[in-house]
Amino acid sequence: MMNYINMENWNRKEHFNFFHRMDYPQFNTCMNIDISKFYEYTKKENLSFYYATVHAVTKITNSIDNFRYRIRDGKVVEHDLIHPSFTDMNNEKADDLFKMVTVDFRESMHEFVPYAKKQSLDQKNYFSLDKLIGRDDLIYITCIPWISFTHISHTITLNKNDAVPRISWGKYFKENRKILLPFSIQANHALIDGYHVGKFVEMLQEYFDHIK
Repeated sequence: MMNYINMENWNRKEHFNFFHRMDYPQFNTCMNIDISKFYEYTKKENLSFYYATVHAVTKITNSIDNFRYRIRDGKVVEHDLIHPSFTDMNNEKADDLFKMVTVDFRESMHEFVPYAKKQSLDQKNYFSLDKLIGRDDLIYITCIPWISFTHISHTITLNKNDAVPRISWGKYFKENRKILLPFSIQANHALIDGYHVGKFVEMLQEYFDHIK
């Protein structure tokens, strides 16, 4: 389900108009997130760290209004629920290619992780376009587990209406007895500001620190 935002009464109207006129309204922010307790939790619960992180990121996405906004023909819609579309290595074919897997979000991490894993294993093609075409109730997620990056950029069509956030993380590393995860958020500035990115990171860190 979704609702159209009443642009005339929207407190973000001026900011939306300012950034929506830009040729490339995307911005990207990178940081390190402490996953020490979350990593320990996934190991204790025998959960895939990757799928568990996909779940956590999607959960926080759904907790912030601005991350559920999308642009359609110059108008803004707000989705009730956002679902993850994530990359996964195509291990079945034993090649070095990835596939894009799109699944429905489930509130329980313990339900989501085996479900997402099965959906990925069952998907034989690299891109299931039937699950992507015409949809914007998604968040695009990818991981580069081979490197601990300090910055990342994404391929994107130069379309100012593209408002699906891109969230990425890299290879975690140890520093001062902590396990840190390189993390990146790319978003459309017409809908999301640095404040909302900061709120996202704060909520995600809080979730990682107090997962039970």
